[in-house]
Amino acid sequence: MSLFSEFLLLGLTDDLALQPLIFSLFLFMYLVTILGNLLIVLVVSSDSHLHTPMYFFLSNLSLADICISTTTIPQMLVNIQRKRKAISYTGCLSQVCFVLIFAGLENFLLAAMAYDRYAAICHPLRYTAIMNPCLCVLLVLFSFSISTVDALLHSLMVLRLSFCTDLEIPHFFCELDQVIMLACSDTLINNILIYVTAGIFAGVPLFGIIFSYIHIVSSVLQMPSSGGMYKAFSTCGSHLSVVSLFYGTIFGVYISSAVTDSHRNAAVASVLYSVVPQMLNPFIYSLRNRDMKEALRKLMGRIPSLL
Repeated sequence: MSLFSEFLLLGLTDDLALQPLIFSLFLFMYLVTILGNLLIVLVVSSDSHLHTPMYFFLSNLSLADICISTTTIPQMLVNIQRKRKAISYTGCLSQVCFVLIFAGLENFLLAAMAYDRYAAICHPLRYTAIMNPCLCVLLVLFSFSISTVDALLHSLMVLRLSFCTDLEIPHFFCELDQVIMLACSDTLINNILIYVTAGIFAGVPLFGIIFSYIHIVSSVLQMPSSGGMYKAFSTCGSHLSVVSLFYGTIFGVYISSAVTDSHRNAAVASVLYSVVPQMLNPFIYSLRNRDMKEALRKLMGRIPSLL
């Protein structure tokens, strides 16, 4: 049982002179993230040519990006503006829960998108039968359900912990492992749970992505024409870029955390996986994807007639 009401989020730096710069930078990144991902959802929903499984998953990925950014960044901006670092115990636990839900949802959606590319390239004649609308909706619902169960499990396990006097989190949001480190009761079960669930809920989707692309590469290399190979690989380019950004930043952060004892450096590095990918995903899909660029041009051309 915890006998306190709030944690202290130390943020990225204690230097007061840098706070306006950090506020402006994160506000800019948040607005770009929201507007960019909302634009993706709007473009996909407004163009019937994009009503396909791949863009259905992309729309849900954009919504997950919006949600995870909204869970973390506004609280940081409010704390900087009010010159206070406190976040309530309930607010911190809620933040932990929602970050896990939407990060897990992104993880599973990337795996679903890899399976979609596998079905399209390796089984083109049966693609519409395999990736039917019912399956697509079920995959999204399953992803959200599993992520929610995982998040609630971790959150309930944190509720059983006792916290003493050291309530400072060297981060700009409540990250699960940082909260657990502050507990003065036994955290062995919590730590075991983190490794087990990470192995299952992160390892299985990652294995699915690797498995899908092994078969995709094998099928593409058997194509007789170089034009067919290029077209097949081009449909996977944007997804591969997002996957590399998502997993690459996560692995980079945890490797840097393992080799450095500075919690503040780890907090700065965590921006790479909790803020940057969500901001860049819309650019990756709009700049590297011919269909998205064409749909975006159509939408922009339609706006003057609506004004």
